[in-house]
Amino acid sequence: MLHAAVLRSPHAHAHIREIDAESAQALPGVTAVYTFADLPADLKPIPVRLNPYGSLEPFLQFPLANDKVRYVGEPVALVIADSRYRAEDALDHILVTYEGLPVTVDVEQQTDAVLFAAAPDNVASHFKMETGDVAKAFKTADHVIKSRFVCGRHSGVPLETRGLVARLESGSGRLHVWGPTKVTHFNRGVLARLLGMPEHQIRMIEPDVGGGFGVRGEFYPEDYLIPWAAIKLGQPIKWIEDRLENLVACNHSRQQVYEMALALSADGTILGADITLLNDHGGYIRTHGIIVPELAAAMFPGPYRITNYRCEVRCLLSNKTPTGTYRAPGRFEAHAARERLLDMAATEIGIDPVTLRMQNFIRPDEMPFAVGTHSLGEEIVYDSGDYGRALQSVIELSGYQERRQRLSQDKHKRIGLGIGCFIEKTGLGPFEGAKVEVDPSGHVLVSTGAASVGQGIETVLAQIAAEQLGLALEKILVRHGDTDLLPYGIGSFASRATVMAGNAVYQAACTLQHRMLLLGAELLATSPDNLEMANGYIFERTNPSRRTSFADVAQRASPRHCKPGEQSGLAETHYFRCDHMTYAYGAVIAELEVDLQTGAATPLNLWVAYDVGTAVNPQLVIGQVEGGAAQGIGGALLEEFVYDDQGQMMSGTFADYLLPTMMEMPRLHSLRSDDIPSTLNPLGIKGAGEAGISGTGAAIVNAVADALQEKGQRVNQMPLTPQQIWRWLAAPTTSQERT
Repeated sequence: MLHAAVLRSPHAHAHIREIDAESAQALPGVTAVYTFADLPADLKPIPVRLNPYGSLEPFLQFPLANDKVRYVGEPVALVIADSRYRAEDALDHILVTYEGLPVTVDVEQQTDAVLFAAAPDNVASHFKMETGDVAKAFKTADHVIKSRFVCGRHSGVPLETRGLVARLESGSGRLHVWGPTKVTHFNRGVLARLLGMPEHQIRMIEPDVGGGFGVRGEFYPEDYLIPWAAIKLGQPIKWIEDRLENLVACNHSRQQVYEMALALSADGTILGADITLLNDHGGYIRTHGIIVPELAAAMFPGPYRITNYRCEVRCLLSNKTPTGTYRAPGRFEAHAARERLLDMAATEIGIDPVTLRMQNFIRPDEMPFAVGTHSLGEEIVYDSGDYGRALQSVIELSGYQERRQRLSQDKHKRIGLGIGCFIEKTGLGPFEGAKVEVDPSGHVLVSTGAASVGQGIETVLAQIAAEQLGLALEKILVRHGDTDLLPYGIGSFASRATVMAGNAVYQAACTLQHRMLLLGAELLATSPDNLEMANGYIFERTNPSRRTSFADVAQRASPRHCKPGEQSGLAETHYFRCDHMTYAYGAVIAELEVDLQTGAATPLNLWVAYDVGTAVNPQLVIGQVEGGAAQGIGGALLEEFVYDDQGQMMSGTFADYLLPTMMEMPRLHSLRSDDIPSTLNPLGIKGAGEAGISGTGAAIVNAVADALQEKGQRVNQMPLTPQQIWRWLAAPTTSQERT
């Protein structure tokens, strides 16, 4: 086993004039040092995975920088040595001559920095979504509310950093790659094309690594470099990133700016919304393309009837780490911006914020409801839901009205309550596969193309198969994240695994159950209609002592005993297809305390009411809600990647990039609704992975604004750091705020 280390650029924007690797190459234990010049001449950049708008080819990233670096942390060279220590030591002996270039950090400011000749204005993509007559809505409005909202840059920051091991089999020439990946089949396809290998010669395996949160498991430069070097050297190679690498090289997310205008009638009915959205993509467009701002634009209307809507999106490049998705990408940001705007509107018009929301919710009898926007290649059409009931449920759960009447306010601390309503797209298609088989011992194997990223998919899929086959969970083994298990797969992201893989398992198990009953009827000399399945046996309903085991049925289905033309083996594969996403939804109320002397905001309670359709395992759903809420609190109050004006990241350790701990977690109370199943799949499932985070930021922002009282209208950004809250408090009160 050899070990790899990556030399990363210390500059945010610079030409590479020369790389001298001779002294590094000469060090004891160093096997090889590679730069861009060593890579194949016909190598293509890493492609986009999700629905680009137009051509994004000029802005894609190569595995190593060629003549230019565009962010601090960009890979410049790769060292392979006999130990990780020697590989990292060798990095210091690579001499790179850089020529500095102008840097752009704030995408709203004009600079001389041009990252790519194809975009002299640093705009990688520019598009609009529009429905209805927005101009007419604003012309006839009684009230027009304008606001600006900024969501800071942060990321998933999984506790386990990324890593890869690659090995080439000397005999077969087959490449094995182990690494934390949520999209094993897609990554295999990308790697095959970049290496010029047939896909069947690559086996990609996802180990048990815990959470991915969107940022981990995409195809990064290292996902090419390590397998390529393993092939070139003919030895296994291992690479594990350290924490600083993770913070500067793994996808960032979130950084968006909203300029918003909302048109309302005198009674608070929303007539229209006009939005301008800026999304900071960093130095390159990575595998997600521009899907994050697309999702934000498509789902900004949320659960409200906004029939006249326009959103203009500008996707901008900057000299910062490239961005991608992070749990509830685009929705965490858009829901916070919209819900803040609604509270500001309620204050200005003089309407209770609950009343304003209730009268503008899409009604259950309007389902399915076409929003008039699109994302991920399909129209946004809500399948089912009762949004007013979700808000009413969380109001009752929290005792909202009573709490409002007895909020304690003293000289130094104030308590605020905030509401955040959300819609969450889930169950992204177009397909996912599953294979359910009974082995000769009578145990059941379930294989899927979905991956385990901490969401408990092994338990959920085992439950679905167990219920259909009448078998105990311990008799079922779920296998996942291995491209040798199934020829096709999509993976785990976008709250899709249970929806898509779960329904694939269900339908494969149904077909397998039917076959087993037919074979059991033959063995027991009776009709299949007389039989039942339970505890690994097939037996007569009226005489349970007449039975045959799953193992016996599996032996009957073996090739030895099959009749000519009869299907052999007890295995069924099904690919569940769905051309439309399903939509979970809910409402959040946050209660927090603001220290007026320090600006510190401390969450006290968080109440979440949510609908995920059929909950296969309610306890796992609660875990998803709790984990998502914790990440939402981090994004709303603590986490932010801060850069100086030269593009140097100032938050490269956990002393500066603040993650929520148990000390920051409030009391969390949740309530699940399960009587409105999805109409788009047999099990009625809606995804649950992002229900806990989607509305949490919105509720916290509104709670801080509520606590600041007359100065609350200034609250327009996340994270709500003590420094920023203190600035709002310290600024003089304007005449408008006094009124």
